[in-house]
Order: sequence, then C-alpha cells, then structure tokens
Amino acid sequence: MQQLQFESSWDKALAAHDRQNIERIFSETKHLNSSGIVCSPIREAINHKEELLVSVLVHNFTDHPFTFHNTRLLYSIKGNMIADKLFTLPALVIPPQVSMPWTFIFPKDSYIIGTSFKNGRLEIL
Repeated sequence: MQQLQFESSWDKALAAHDRQNIERIFSETKHLNSSGIVCSPIREAINHKEELLVSVLVHNFTDHPFTFHNTRLLYSIKGNMIADKLFTLPALVIPPQVSMPWTFIFPKDSYIIGTSFKNGRLEIL
C-alpha cells in the first residue's frame, strides 16, 4: 500500500497549509493504476535567480527504491516541452511503494521562458 513520506528537511520546514495540500494530492493520486514512477504536480514558480521550480509528488509504485542518477526530466505544458534537464540527486532515495514531494530546479538556460508555467506535466525518462 502506497505511503506518503517527507524527506527530513521538508518535514521540518513545510508550512501547515502546504502539508495539507500535499496530503490532499496524495489521497487523490495514491491509487493511480501504475507500476512505475509517476509525478503529480504541486506547484510551479520562478525564483529570484530566474530558475524554474517544479514541485511534484513523486510516486514510486515499484517494488524497488528509486534514485535520481543522470535521470532526464522533461517539463511540458499541453504537449509543448518547456524544460529538459538531467538530475543527479544522491540524497533523494524514494523507497518502494512510497510517494514523496520534491522540488526540481531548472536553471535559466534549461527552460523556455513563457508567460505561465501552470498546469504542466513532469515526466521522468
């Protein structure tokens, strides 16, 4: 059965309303018919360095831990690719049957600048 977990720094820093939002998204998506890795959107933003921040709930529906080692992520909106980057995150290990929120940071040169980044989809390739 799928469980929601928070990485320790998230667990300490997460505001109550953000935690409730993530818990709501988890309850709505924890029964997706999948045997792989699926990302459910939480929020998108541009920070002060003009980096694109894409926060998602990463669902590991597999029976094996999932790590990000030269893992390609694509962010698209309505089928149009907006961002593309390889991620290596040694600190992020998502255990089997666990969903965990994470924010992926796309530097300014790795995404197409647009008016809105809402309603996008993050895919793990």
